Amino acid sequence: MSAATTRSRTPDRLCAEAVDLARAAAEEAAAPGVVGEHAGAVSEGDRVVTHFFECKELGYRGWRWAVTVARASRAKVVTLDEVVLLPGPDALLAPEWVPWSERLRPGDMGPGDLLPTEADDLRLEPGYSGEDEPFPSSAVSEDMAELAEAEDAEMTAGTPSNLPVAPARGTIAAIAEELGMRRARVLSRYGLHSAADRWEEAFGSKTPMAQAAPATCVSCGFLTPIGGSLGQAFGICANEFAPADGRVVSLAYGCGGHSEAAVMPKPPRPAPPVIDETKVDAFPLRPAADSGSVPTVTDEDSAELGHS
Repeated sequence: MSAATTRSRTPDRLCAEAVDLARAAAEEAAAPGVVGEHAGAVSEGDRVVTHFFECKELGYRGWRWAVTVARASRAKVVTLDEVVLLPGPDALLAPEWVPWSERLRPGDMGPGDLLPTEADDLRLEPGYSGEDEPFPSSAVSEDMAELAEAEDAEMTAGTPSNLPVAPARGTIAAIAEELGMRRARVLSRYGLHSAADRWEEAFGSKTPMAQAAPATCVSCGFLTPIGGSLGQAFGICANEFAPADGRVVSLAYGCGGHSEAAVMPKPPRPAPPVIDETKVDAFPLRPAADSGSVPTVTDEDSAELGHS
């Protein structure tokens, strides 16, 4: 261990005693009344000491004003180095910064917002844009262009070999465009699985609505099929009164708006009970006045007959 390292652990006496200088510098940099008590000093090096003061500013709980002072070699005057606001051990810190692309959630985009897609997005893979040269064995290559057979060849002037270019209907680009593949990038297998999992979770067979439905969407007349591989498990709901109207739903999903719900047989109901045990019979606490064999007479009527 060198002598310089040993000296750096012990605060310089003159720098450690410059508390007033450090406080004045902190009060000048901070707002009035936010510099608190002196919270200690730490040696930063040879004749370099940092003084800490409590921060009373709202929103900076646990933060401290750090004022670093220094003294030149063989000098008796302590000078100011820097004043900063640093978090302490128990400081209230902001959460770790997260890129906006990771903070974005479904529904956050509004009119005019742009969402750039990364070049290495796992949800996409290169598609066929028609800009690549066809293979030599392709039906639309230069060597075999004159041998291409077009669907509307009888309507063209002459044989395909006499045409300046191959018919557009017989090109790979035209077929790719018809199949919806003439795009720079298309969904990858990961993108297909992610979309399927997301749709299944929102409108799938395990939702409470599907559990209480009379039947599944695969037998509903309001289901609109979709193409591609996702069409084997999903469709689009076209019932305006259904909770999934205009949404992609699983074929195993269902709701009360099923097209055949009105004509489906009603569930059987049990026969009414022979003895109704739920009915309450009223029993009076006292007998009625006219329920006995002797009629009831008032005292005035009996007074006219006298007493025996």
